[in-house]
Amino acid sequence: MSSDPKLPQSGISGTGPGWEMYRSFLAVIREGSLSGAARALGLTQPTIGRHMDALEAALGVPLFTRSRSGLTPTEGALALVPHAEAMASAAAALERAASGDAEEDRGTVRLTASEMIGTEVLPPILTRFRAQHPRIDLELVISNRNQDLLRRDADIAIRMTRPTQTALVAKKAGSVALGLHAHPQYAARHGLPERVEDVFRHPVIGFDRAPSIRDPGQLNLPLNRDMFAFRADSDYTQYAMLKAGYGIGICQYPLGRRDGLIAFLPDALDFALDIWIVMHEDLRTSRRMRLMFDHLADDLTAYCRKG
Repeated sequence: MSSDPKLPQSGISGTGPGWEMYRSFLAVIREGSLSGAARALGLTQPTIGRHMDALEAALGVPLFTRSRSGLTPTEGALALVPHAEAMASAAAALERAASGDAEEDRGTVRLTASEMIGTEVLPPILTRFRAQHPRIDLELVISNRNQDLLRRDADIAIRMTRPTQTALVAKKAGSVALGLHAHPQYAARHGLPERVEDVFRHPVIGFDRAPSIRDPGQLNLPLNRDMFAFRADSDYTQYAMLKAGYGIGICQYPLGRRDGLIAFLPDALDFALDIWIVMHEDLRTSRRMRLMFDHLADDLTAYCRKG
């Protein structure tokens, strides 16, 4: 009936469901349907269906109910999600560990960085690394949420706060200051505020629901979403609108200078981002991890000095 391989016996034996079933389970959770999960994993829909039937039988709990919008996870299924995600992280870490010998400059390195660092700062840094080490493949997770390095969601992280876990190796690259900026075309058309109290007489670009700067003590002007003429929770989107000349906003000084923006009212904002490079201490024995860690430390330190 199908050319799909049979389920591994470990998936239905007394040892409990195997990773293959939980991988299918996660895909159904994320895609919302058997067909979507099958496309995501490169399998067939009947295979995914058999995986779900076998997983429900092994666990003794229903996992999904059918609705017009697809499959809805039960409470039992939702309780499994964090554990299945931990298995996925471990499986991905195993694959990366097996992708190259510890003492060779080949294999895969998985990085995670915030939206602005990952999209605006890292691309030339990673391009230089690739030119020096063409046998090392890179994966980059863009997220303003700290990925769990202890669970191996990523190998190396660039973070804006100092890590607290003792099992991590961390190096501070430096700090980069943020300030008010505007595009020259905007300034030519509308001028720039000369006093802090005049800032919100201009169209200000800011957050929607999640402020990037959460400590009011870092600002000498109040922040309220209703004061913004453009609102987005994506830092990258805010910066794109700033470069387009929509209005005035906050950005890192090195990026503003790179892109020809005008900085003004430096005393209105007293805020700097610390930049840390972090990895699990067990990865120090891997040559490709050390190469990437040292490369990031050098290049991000140079970037911070521009600020």
